[in-house]
Amino acid sequence: MAAIFVIAQVGALLMAATVLGPQEQVFQNPDDPLIPVYYIIAIIGFTFAVLYIIKKKRESLVRVLFLGAVLYTIFFVFLIVMATYIPGIWPLLISIGLAGVLGYLLLRKPEWYVVDTAGIIMAVGVIGILGISLSILPVLILLILLAVYDAVSVYGTKHMVALAEGVTDMKLPILLVIPKKSGYSYIEHKPLKEQLEKGEERDAMFMGLGDVIIPGVLVISAFRWLPAGTDVFGVSGALLVALGTIVGGLAGFSLLMRYVMKGKPQAGLPLLNGGAIVGYIITYLLVYGSLTFGIEAPW
Repeated sequence: MAAIFVIAQVGALLMAATVLGPQEQVFQNPDDPLIPVYYIIAIIGFTFAVLYIIKKKRESLVRVLFLGAVLYTIFFVFLIVMATYIPGIWPLLISIGLAGVLGYLLLRKPEWYVVDTAGIIMAVGVIGILGISLSILPVLILLILLAVYDAVSVYGTKHMVALAEGVTDMKLPILLVIPKKSGYSYIEHKPLKEQLEKGEERDAMFMGLGDVIIPGVLVISAFRWLPAGTDVFGVSGALLVALGTIVGGLAGFSLLMRYVMKGKPQAGLPLLNGGAIVGYIITYLLVYGSLTFGIEAPW
């Protein structure tokens, strides 16, 4: 699970350093602090819409929506990378082909390694694109708001647990799957709700894709938006802060695992985002020696 966390964020870092440019920015004004608020409202609205559809026994519609979003994101990631190195129409054709293969496997043989591969590719692209699209202040606001929302939705309303139960049965890369033992089959996996109700020991652990993506956005934002002129032993200050943010996220991840191993659903973002923010702050102070923390006035 830790390896997936690091691979996705380092992959996004490599993508941001080599192929992502201003043309891939999603938001025209990356300094706008209201963007995270709109993002949270959209997430809440989408979450409750999905729960309503699941309640109405229309899981097939949710599956189509999620699968479409996953495959489009994977296609877009492949296209961006390949268009940088391969001329002509080939990047488009290859990207369609690779996304099509993954789509077929997700539909016909959604084993855990297929789901995790698709999830990592999707995470790399989303982390990279959101990170270059938002500067430090909006990202910090986003991480704090999502950490609060995650805690409320897991421990308070518990609707995030209900969403996880519904999505698990669809075998899509919205949840990453980490088997506890060899020979595990995600296809034959019992429903998560059934295991929780019976108090059975789960034969796999699950991590929401958002738990990988959201802390990583701060990594890429630091790399893209902090001044690169401050070098330490020949390494740019922006890269050092980005790496320090990954280390902070891993520290939060280690603490999170202490609770996860007890077998109950846990809100990941409070510890993961908190660790990433602390790692960012400490590394920024060490590298830049400033209390501005790279935050600029939005207006």
